[in-house]
Amino acid sequence: MKDDLKPSTTAVDTSRRDFIKKSTAIAGAAGIMSMVPDAIRNAAWAAGSDAPEKTEVKIGFIPLTDCASVVIASVMGFDKKYGIKITPTKEASWAAVRDKLVNGELDASHVLYGLIYGVQLGIGGPKKDMAVLMTLNNNGQAITLSKQLHDKGVKDGDSLAALIKKEPREYTFAQTFPTGTHAMWLNYWLASHGVNPLTEVKNIAVPPPQMVANMRVGNMDGYCVGEPWNARAIRDKIGFTGVTTQDIWKDHPEKVLGTTAEFVQKYPNTARAMVMAILEASQFIDTLSNRSKVADIIKDKSYVNTDFDSIEDRMLGQYDNGIGKKWQDANYMKFYNDGAVNFPYLSDGMWFLTQHKRWGMLKEHPDYLAVAKKVNQIELYKQAAAQVKVPVPKDPMRSAKLIDGVTWDPKNPKAYADGFKIKA
Repeated sequence: MKDDLKPSTTAVDTSRRDFIKKSTAIAGAAGIMSMVPDAIRNAAWAAGSDAPEKTEVKIGFIPLTDCASVVIASVMGFDKKYGIKITPTKEASWAAVRDKLVNGELDASHVLYGLIYGVQLGIGGPKKDMAVLMTLNNNGQAITLSKQLHDKGVKDGDSLAALIKKEPREYTFAQTFPTGTHAMWLNYWLASHGVNPLTEVKNIAVPPPQMVANMRVGNMDGYCVGEPWNARAIRDKIGFTGVTTQDIWKDHPEKVLGTTAEFVQKYPNTARAMVMAILEASQFIDTLSNRSKVADIIKDKSYVNTDFDSIEDRMLGQYDNGIGKKWQDANYMKFYNDGAVNFPYLSDGMWFLTQHKRWGMLKEHPDYLAVAKKVNQIELYKQAAAQVKVPVPKDPMRSAKLIDGVTWDPKNPKAYADGFKIKA
């Protein structure tokens, strides 16, 4: 895009510029282009009509460390490079993000992977065709347990499970959205220690920035959330880290850049431009020498609204669990990792569906692969990645061994979903 703005005397460049001008002029392009079949539209894009159909986009976010790539794309001006203006829009809860994506108040959002799939299948709310444009980050979430549990001898999952069985009462654990990532990490971790998250504890949803305040007043025994709200609980001396999510699944998928399928159909060039801008922001953030600057930007009241140290330490992999253990974590929150983070693997989306089925949110097995192929915009992502020279993996599937020793194999999702001892 930036090269197209330079003066050029070649006929090719002139015709390319004319093509872009004409494309932009035709009734705003967006209305017309939305009626053009995908194959023709993609061919036109390849031929040079890559001007964004919509130049100003509202991208929602929740106050979390992993909103950084959306914020940095805007603050550092990576968006301008690709002909768009990103306005990051701070939202109060994941339910608000869902509603505003569905009704079009937001063009896209920093959003929980499983939330997009939940909306796609109409789990517990509106049903609408959705799109995952890219993955925003891996790792960097945690489960925080209360100081009161520690006073009872709890240090980890095994000691928590022992206490729950020894001293039965209503233990309350919070996650951030029923179909979201944190709910799945919390459920998976509890189950891996023999605790049924549906029957042996009370499971509630609380917006991320409200977790610390709720634990402070004794409303919960534990919660799963993204940073900095785990580090903040330790700084405020009200809780400790029971487990990090990278210890549940190394390099797990987490937030995505999500939108509706309708948005991608109407504004494919804008969607690609958003991906390109955020890919560049992701590269910037994953240069560790930039992370202190990033932490300083996102700590602002407009974004995460917390202290610098609560953000920076864990962004740099400097972990302290609050009960005597300190370590340098090689699997800290990653935003780029040579492109491995951002590719929207089909298998990642499929995994969340297996957990939705496991916990009774889906009554029947969906067509796991077909749903993932519909939601995850692999071709669009590849086109954007090629423009900014980001490598893409050869295989849209990946497998992993999780904390319980069970290997996620996307070749047989039904057997995987049905194979857990603890389930709905």
